[in-house]
Amino acid sequence: MILVNNKFAKILIILLLLTLLIIGGANYFVWYNFKREVPIVYKSAEDHFKYGSINSGGVPFFIWEVLPDLFAEHLPGPGGYKSLGFIWEKGQEMPVGVSKTIVGFPRQGSTCALCHSTTYRKSPQDSPNLVLGAPTQTFDSVANIRFLAACGNDPKFTPDNLIPAIEAKHPLSWSDKLLYRYLIIPQTQESLMGLGMAFAWTNSRPDPGPGRIPSFNPVKFVQFRLPLDDTIDNVDDPPIWNERQHKGFDYHWDGLETNLTETIIMGALAAGTPTDNVPLQDLQRVEDFIRLIPPPDYPFAIDAVLAAKGKPIFNNNCASCHAFGGDRTGSFIPIEEVGTDDHRLEMWSQAVVDKYLALGDAQSWDFTHVQKQNGYIAVSLDGIWLRAPYLHNGSVPYLRDLLEVPEKRTKVFYRGYDVYNPDKVGFVSEGTTAETEGFKYDTTLDGNSNKGHLYGTELSSEEKQALVEYLKTL
Repeated sequence: MILVNNKFAKILIILLLLTLLIIGGANYFVWYNFKREVPIVYKSAEDHFKYGSINSGGVPFFIWEVLPDLFAEHLPGPGGYKSLGFIWEKGQEMPVGVSKTIVGFPRQGSTCALCHSTTYRKSPQDSPNLVLGAPTQTFDSVANIRFLAACGNDPKFTPDNLIPAIEAKHPLSWSDKLLYRYLIIPQTQESLMGLGMAFAWTNSRPDPGPGRIPSFNPVKFVQFRLPLDDTIDNVDDPPIWNERQHKGFDYHWDGLETNLTETIIMGALAAGTPTDNVPLQDLQRVEDFIRLIPPPDYPFAIDAVLAAKGKPIFNNNCASCHAFGGDRTGSFIPIEEVGTDDHRLEMWSQAVVDKYLALGDAQSWDFTHVQKQNGYIAVSLDGIWLRAPYLHNGSVPYLRDLLEVPEKRTKVFYRGYDVYNPDKVGFVSEGTTAETEGFKYDTTLDGNSNKGHLYGTELSSEEKQALVEYLKTL
């Protein structure tokens, strides 16, 4: 009897050990393939800004890479992701503003540089000049979302099509193939189809086009699940260079934030960073970097004599709102005074403010400076030449146009073409090439109005010319 009991006990122990081994192996398998984090650290602050992860999530990297090859018909034109306005540096694996991280398997995400970097060319024959911290001129965020959603809804989005395309770039082990076939690809397809449904509301509003984003309606409707409304919040991405000189300024076009750190966290959350996984140290590197990015110098010749004539005109007509140290610079101007398109103000409600103020209560970070104001910020004009098109909604293509009354401003133009016009001070916005490569901007559409900001419109033609020449020096 004792021998039997001992034998039974040994069997139980063996079974227990086998069970623990199986459970441990399963846990290790799950951890290694889905949760194992392999840090990718960029020594250069510039490279971190361009490619460093902010935990924003996205599409599995290997799948993301092959989508333009398999689903080119859903892109707006030839060139793969470049047709959506992504900026690619020569020799780089991914475009500026895209991160690659390994959490179990390689994953693609977005960085701050996606919306805050641009290129310009002096002529169509020139190579693009990359400027970090600038508002994007070419990236079309809504078109990118629609492309990804169209891929997920395409019948060709199957393991039989995706796995061979991936293997043409990256050999997969037999276990990787199983994971992609039965887990990663089906889950990605479900996510992309859900992305399309989550952003279906954009179809009822004018498209923002390249260089603009629906700024906070995605947060309202998708993340906060607030009721759908008919507000339009298509705005230009603002520049984020030279932030050390912007200390004390309100942030965003309508001053909805007054703290730079919170503003950066807000941007990360909008890009898809989970509230319980905000990488504060990585975002601090971004903040330190944008504090020091200098505004870009105007790359063309400047008439020094004419600019000198324009300086007192600026001081007398513009400095109080737009010069560093100006009485109103960095603070909001009531909508009744500035008179520009008010759709953005209607979008940002107190209900959204309350949601943000409660969002970080259980986290190591928090929002305490979010607010609602009824006006737009009088921004400093450092690097103003590269901020075209102008006004918060990008409705005025050239700086020279901004000094005309709205009736004389360009009503229809094309944006997204990165060749610069130094005479009008802005990107080329008309002509065959601009029409072919750009996006038609119609100022008669809701949210696209070029009204308001009548400051300087009463100046003489000579004064306007001198003022514009001086603005090139800022």
